[in-house]
Amino acid sequence: MADDGLIDWLGEELADLGSLSSRRMMGGMTLYLDGTVFAILDDGELWFKADAVSDGIWDEAGCARFTYEMGEGRSGSMNYRRAPSEVYDDGDALRQWAALALEAGRRGPVKKKKKS
Repeated sequence: MADDGLIDWLGEELADLGSLSSRRMMGGMTLYLDGTVFAILDDGELWFKADAVSDGIWDEAGCARFTYEMGEGRSGSMNYRRAPSEVYDDGDALRQWAALALEAGRRGPVKKKKKS
């Protein structure tokens, strides 16, 4: 599913959780529900936001942590987890995992606005 098609489908399926918006960032896309970050899209793959509270649930489901190459043989990771495969064709599963990610996003620190 192309990114635009996936975004359209996510917006339809997640409408009960909030209004979906997106922003292109660093070669990928950050996804928001009612302004709260809940996922990223990278190379056509969906990665859900996680945190210390939800990490055990993601681990139990076997959802890998998002990693990336930083150069000079180093790699980094972000607290996003690979979406279980069933979310791509099961709206109920999508909403269940997205709700967990949305909770993690809401628990995260609020970015302070830059002073002008």
